[in-house]
Amino acid sequence: MSNTEKQGVSKIRNFLSCRQVLNLLTMFGFMLNYALRVNLTIAIVAMVKPENATLDASLEGSNSTNTTSGLTSSITTTTLAPSTANSSSSSSSISVEDVDDRFAWDTYQQNFVLGCFFWGYILTELPGGRLAELIGGRRVFGHSMLWASLLTLITPLAAHLNYVLLIVVRVVLGFMLGASWPAIHPVAAVWIPPNERSKFMSNMMASSLGAAITMPVCGFLISVAGWASVFYVTGVVGLIWSVLWFTLVFETPATHPRISPEERREIEEALGTSTSKKRPSYVPWGDLFCSPAVWAIIITHGLSVFGFFTVINQLPTFMNQVLHFDIKKNGLFSSLPYLGKYIMAFGSSCFADWLRQRGALSTTATRKVFTTFALTTPGLLMVAQVFLGKEAAWSVTIFTLALFAHGAVTPGYLGNGLDIAPNFSGTIFGLANTLSSFGGFLSTWMVGALTYGDKSYHQWQIVFWILAVTYISGAVVYLILGTGDLQPWNNPPERKKVSDVHAEEGVPLKN
Repeated sequence: MSNTEKQGVSKIRNFLSCRQVLNLLTMFGFMLNYALRVNLTIAIVAMVKPENATLDASLEGSNSTNTTSGLTSSITTTTLAPSTANSSSSSSSISVEDVDDRFAWDTYQQNFVLGCFFWGYILTELPGGRLAELIGGRRVFGHSMLWASLLTLITPLAAHLNYVLLIVVRVVLGFMLGASWPAIHPVAAVWIPPNERSKFMSNMMASSLGAAITMPVCGFLISVAGWASVFYVTGVVGLIWSVLWFTLVFETPATHPRISPEERREIEEALGTSTSKKRPSYVPWGDLFCSPAVWAIIITHGLSVFGFFTVINQLPTFMNQVLHFDIKKNGLFSSLPYLGKYIMAFGSSCFADWLRQRGALSTTATRKVFTTFALTTPGLLMVAQVFLGKEAAWSVTIFTLALFAHGAVTPGYLGNGLDIAPNFSGTIFGLANTLSSFGGFLSTWMVGALTYGDKSYHQWQIVFWILAVTYISGAVVYLILGTGDLQPWNNPPERKKVSDVHAEEGVPLKN
């Protein structure tokens, strides 16, 4: 290679490093992750015959009464709440849609096909994290998105062939996407220097950005080309992303053919020995479950997600039923919380990394400061909701600010597994996310039990007090148990084979 060519390659590397490419693809990956998950949620109103399209109202009521779908229905409404307005509005404008292309699904069937996604999703959280530790996060994250994209492309065909086949496709789709979230932690463990990890983890919150973009885009596609176009477009975009991911992203800096020697050296020196080059062959479960640092992440994540699910799912219902203000019909209010949460996640993560790089805060202090802010602020806002929530304007403001502040969990506890045990960060997050997934069910059950037969403002005040205690308790737990220190069990000794033990003891092997 001539000097001129070398200079050209150097300029390209300086313009966009391998880490920057990884950041961009991870951000777009989580945006697509959301799109592949909720495309059916947005399209289903257009898929169902008009006389059967009562999903919006039924879900608001069935949150407390539909025990058959249980956990799955309650979690699905997390993504449904802001999107049904778009779907509803688009369904009235799709006169070009052939009635024969719609389905006579009743309310129960609509709930069922939406909720079944989470049957598979919950199953692969923990195994997906561990598998990423063993074979690499690039493979697990990439393949989960690739197969989810292919399943999305065949969703219209499955819907036309058989209702049960559509359920199978959605379950397998959830199975694939469930592994994607914990898989990104092992990617960060080998690619991202500790002082850049908060910013990298904010890419996970790009799912909120995906929410703000996916809903209007899918609504437009439905109105122009019919409901099937939603699945074809999101599926094709997912395939394109998958090709770019497997082409441009590699498992480790050492295996990347285009990385500069300077960037590789910078990464490897920053990581030191915290992340093992040889992946541990087993998880020290005893040490992991006895670690207060792990329980700080699990408990805090569970309480945080419980509060988040309740705010997303139930406050719009409260405002509609009690205050008679339908926030979901206002496109700005529907998208603003999602945009705000991503902006806070990215901004606070950059600020946290800057503080750590300057030595202004230790890793432990950084995690605790941002976790406390991200959970205490919504907690105090729920107290304000108790006293000010009779006014729709105040409720909208509080609702938006609570979600905005919650984005600061990204530089808080969300990436804390990478601090305490990068070799097992996928397992830790998979475990925490599996257990916290039940937060959607618990929040739905709680609100249903408290407001059943009495939807007065007084009953909702009890809900707000519970949310305030939940959020603040999460902050207190993390303040007491949380840490950013590397745990001694992060590098467990390899287990010796029986033959090795016999050789050391001088015992002859049997033929």
